[in-house]
This record gives sequence, C-alpha cells and structure tokens, in this order.
Amino acid sequence: MDKFIGYRCSLCNAEYLPGQVTYTCPKDGGNLDVVLDYDALRQKFQPEDLTCRCEDSLWRYLPLLPVPDPGGEGTPLRAAGWTPVFSLSRLAEKLRLRNLWLKDESRNPTASFKDRASAVVVARAREIGVEVIVTASTGNAGAALAGMSAAIGQKAVIFAPKSAPPAKVAQLLVYGARVLLVDGSYDDAFDLTIKAADEFDWYCRNTGYNPFTAEGKKTAAFEIWEWARSEIRDSRIENRDSLQLTNLESRITIFVSVGDGNIISGLHKGFKDLHALGWLDQLPRLIGVQAEGSAAIANAFHAGTERITPVSAKTLADSISVDLPRDGVRAVRAARQTGGSYITVSDQDILAAIAELGKVGIFAEPAGATAYAGLVKAVEQGIVSAEDPILVLNTGFGLKDVRAAMQAVTEAPIIEPTLEAVKRLL
Repeated sequence: MDKFIGYRCSLCNAEYLPGQVTYTCPKDGGNLDVVLDYDALRQKFQPEDLTCRCEDSLWRYLPLLPVPDPGGEGTPLRAAGWTPVFSLSRLAEKLRLRNLWLKDESRNPTASFKDRASAVVVARAREIGVEVIVTASTGNAGAALAGMSAAIGQKAVIFAPKSAPPAKVAQLLVYGARVLLVDGSYDDAFDLTIKAADEFDWYCRNTGYNPFTAEGKKTAAFEIWEWARSEIRDSRIENRDSLQLTNLESRITIFVSVGDGNIISGLHKGFKDLHALGWLDQLPRLIGVQAEGSAAIANAFHAGTERITPVSAKTLADSISVDLPRDGVRAVRAARQTGGSYITVSDQDILAAIAELGKVGIFAEPAGATAYAGLVKAVEQGIVSAEDPILVLNTGFGLKDVRAAMQAVTEAPIIEPTLEAVKRLL
C-alpha cells in the first residue's frame, strides 16, 4: 500500500506529489505537512494492529510513517523511541497535582528526542539513494543524525556553532561525522547548511525545513497515545476510585520545551494523524515552554498572530536558543488548536528545574528541564488545575551540558581523607 501520497503547504495549502518537492513550499516557503492516505490506512489497520507489534521502538508505528522499513536490525537505528514514562508522585504532591508523569527522551540511543527525527530522515535518505546527509545543529540534532547514520554506514556532515557545548561536539566526532564549527549562531549554521546542500547535492535534514523531521517526532505522540490507553486499562484493573479514573480519562496536558518549534509541531501532527484515523477523539492540550531569552514563538502566540518576529536569542538552554524559529507557524497552531498556551521561563527557573528533577532521579539538560520549569509556572498562574492529568517531556540528558548542570547545584566540598573532616562537615 502506498500510504505516502504527497505534501500540503501549511501556509497556502498547495498540494504536491511526493516527487515534486523535497523541503518547503516553492510558492511561499511554508513548511510542508506529509499527507498520508488515511482512508486506506483506516480500512487496513485497527489500533491493535500497531499496539500488538513486538518491536519496542518507534518502528512499531511503521504503518503510519511515510518511509519503508530501513533495515538496520540489531543497530541503534532500531532503538530510537519507545521511551519510558515515569510517575512523579513526589513532585506532584509538592505542586498539589493529582496526576503527573514525565516521558524521558534521554533514554534514546544518543540521549535526546532528536533521534526520532534523524531515524526517519535516515530511512528516507536510504529510500531515495542519498550519499550524504547534512544538518545544522547546536548539538542534539547533529548527534542524532551522526549516531543514526553511523549505525548503517551513512555519511553525515554537521554544521554547528562554535559555542555548542563540548560534550555535544564530542558526540558528533565520536560517531564519525564530518563536523564543521561555524563562527556564528545556530541560524548562521542553518543558512550555510542549505547553501552547502544545494551546492554539493547533499540531503538536508534541517529541523523545520525537511518535512520528514516532524514525521519522526510525531512518533512520540503515538507512544503517549498508546501509553494513555494502557494506563487507563491498568487503572480499571487496580480498581482506583472513580474520580481519579475519570480524571485520567480526561484530556492530558503535555508540557514541551520549544526552540524552532518542530517538536511541538511533530506531536501535534501525530495526534492529528490518530484523530484522522478515528483512533483519538480529542487531542491532548499542548503547552509550549520557551526560555525568556528565546521566545519568538511565545511572543507571536500571545500577540494573537502567526507572524514570527526574530529575536536575538540568549539562553543557557542551547538546544532551544533560536533567533528565527523555522517551524514557528505550526508551533503556534499546535498550542492554539489544542486549547493550549505558551509559557516563558528564566534561565534561573530552568536551573531550578534541573535540580528538582534530579531529586527524583531524572537528569535533564537545560532544554529538557525547561518543560518542567514551565509546569511550575503554570501551576503558580493557575493555567492548570490540580485535577488535570499532566505529562512533561524531558527532551535530553543532563551530561550533554555539564557546565549548566553544575550551575544548578551546590559544588561538592573538598575535604581531608579523615573521619574528623567528615564529622566537621556533617
């Protein structure tokens, strides 16, 4: 079955066949939505056809992806996705919330959410016979592309700003990618990547540019949907009180950090796919969280517009530090069309969130902790209620930015190797 039937521009609604375009709309530069044959999919599949699959990765949802099976069995390419959801009962009690969970994307092979997009882009590249894939990245997207490419011997080139955290640059190099550090911002690296792709006939993975990135990221929505179905079923088995069960069956509110906007757009696309298939009645409420120093999308949302005005981004959360978000329009719509909102948080809020999550066993990088910082602020402002089921998305592992992690905690003292020194400190 040819499930991938074309693209639709998110701005002008122009439609294209799969081979007519590659990246953005030729008419207005709008981001392209991948269009699937929902009627054919609905006739061929039921939810159980996916949820009963044995593969514990994003590839369990292959019937809903616009790529063929990429192979790579037994490699990290087949390990992307299917990340755990943890109950944060102690933090829920502290925030006076009834149900709070966290989906931990740091468990992906290269330790970030970006593995989802890169896995699907690599599959697309293999399908169309690409020799080299290139991307711009502050670290995570590049590491994901480098890791997924290395898994199957695909060549990858990464343009990263020279300010990228050293741990992230190390990942790029260890995975064997060709790394070029750009003396400029992420946006400078992004633009240079597009020029290089055009010049050398490389396949560009850039977030918010290549439509297959959102297709990879939407798989997290599928997992959340499947997890929620299971959670409700387990609640019935455990005979929880009817009030809690009713709340659990109500619409989940998802907090997600936002930089260029592609993750929240991808989640939105995934839930819309499920709704189009008739498998999801009501879309979850999506709340985007941006750093105050990089809030172009939040600014547009609160101004009631889809016009994204660039900012001069400055935040310690490098993964969401973006002057001009490349998927801003769809990111605004993701919150607006689901009854969600946007929240901005300070760098100090983000550091506090790193420390709070650490106390319950979650080590998040700044961008990942931003989502939890947004939840704290949402509770303070009454944006969510105690009864709302809430899921926070941690998008990356804390060791990717040790410098920021050390700012979030008190430095360990150095003592003499004696028991007396220990007693004095205690």
